[in-house]
Amino acid sequence: MSKRIVILGSGESGTGAAILAKRKGFDVFVSDKGVIKDIYKNKLQKENIEFEEGKHSYDKIFSADEIIKSPGIQEKYEVMKKVREHNIPVVGEIEFAWRYCSGKVIAITGSNGKSTCTSLTYHLLQKAGMNVAMGGNIGKSFAELIANGNHEYYVLEISNFQLDDTVTFKPYISVLLNITPDHLDSYNYQFENYVASKFRIIMNQGPGDYFFYNADDPVIEHELLKPKYHKTITSLSSVSFTLNDRSGEGGWISGDTLNIQLNQNKFNMTINELALQGKHNQYNSMAAAISGKAVGIKNENIRESLMDFQGLEHRLEFVAKVHGISFVNDSKATNVNSTWFALESQNNPVIWIVGGIDKGNDYSHITELVRKKVKAIVCLGADNTKIHEAFGKLVDILVNTESMKDCVEMAYRLGNNGDVVLLSPACASFDLFENFEDRGRQFKARVKEL
Repeated sequence: MSKRIVILGSGESGTGAAILAKRKGFDVFVSDKGVIKDIYKNKLQKENIEFEEGKHSYDKIFSADEIIKSPGIQEKYEVMKKVREHNIPVVGEIEFAWRYCSGKVIAITGSNGKSTCTSLTYHLLQKAGMNVAMGGNIGKSFAELIANGNHEYYVLEISNFQLDDTVTFKPYISVLLNITPDHLDSYNYQFENYVASKFRIIMNQGPGDYFFYNADDPVIEHELLKPKYHKTITSLSSVSFTLNDRSGEGGWISGDTLNIQLNQNKFNMTINELALQGKHNQYNSMAAAISGKAVGIKNENIRESLMDFQGLEHRLEFVAKVHGISFVNDSKATNVNSTWFALESQNNPVIWIVGGIDKGNDYSHITELVRKKVKAIVCLGADNTKIHEAFGKLVDILVNTESMKDCVEMAYRLGNNGDVVLLSPACASFDLFENFEDRGRQFKARVKEL
């Protein structure tokens, strides 16, 4: 009799885990309390996988030998409390897929920039002709990538929720971009719990593996001083990158030159040549370039890839210029630190669109930037109280809107020739939109109607 696996959640992660489990010969059942999207329902039906939606049938769930939990299903949910009471083994989709992975994993995490860095790193490897796939928290799930064929390298964006459910997951290269307060509502508002979650990315690494991290991030630097990480860090190749001038192993900026050195192999290019501009993208470019050096990509290939990479949708994406007013879609900015980078990169007066579901935001981190760069704020959220409290005295104009149509029209009316309308919400989108992609696409559609 085959082992029974129950998967909780039927999104990209859950469906991918179900496909992999089915193809490995397990008896598979998928349970989702919400509505299963057609794209995933069709995949499950094609694989003849039993599923339910709109409910959890506990008799079927409790018959599992092992449960694979989707990253969106939190321990505080009733279904997880009941599962824990029955002492059924639980793993995440990343952990399950790792059991069947024969390639090397480049795992990238951080509070901000990980999608861009993951896409850029993948671009470097793919352009160099390597057998590589990209997935995780971006694109296809790790499990579905594994189910559909073998690759020499997997470049994975890994979220804190995915890391929480790993046990033996062991990247060949781990990249830690930054750690700033995010998702604190899921960690009892204890920042140290969120930090510990991010550092799980290195917990199984050892000799022969690489750890690349941002030396300018005070949280990372402080955490690395703790004795519990000393053995791990000293056993692997631990290398940092920084915007400060220095020399040695790692990445650094000297004047207008980006420098990389790994295992005595050097690479440099001017920052003006980078396809991705802004200080935050210098970190992404260094992290991707160091990873490229670690897997043996030639300097000319790294240079070319860093020069021709196309940025991501919803990440500081230029939409249009209407009567001299530029519209920028940064809908992926779902926390304060991400919005800090967006504001920092603007050189013209900003009409800032902000708001949504607050995840425990501390707006004091961007107070000075708002004071210097923002001429008006347009709120887009069901509850904008905290935004009014934080910025009401900093700008002359602060207005509320309840739809993307009203929001874009208001921002347009407030703008003048040379201004930038920046959608960088610093909040989750679920109060008014399906997700940040939906929010960004609605923004672009309304801009094009002006």
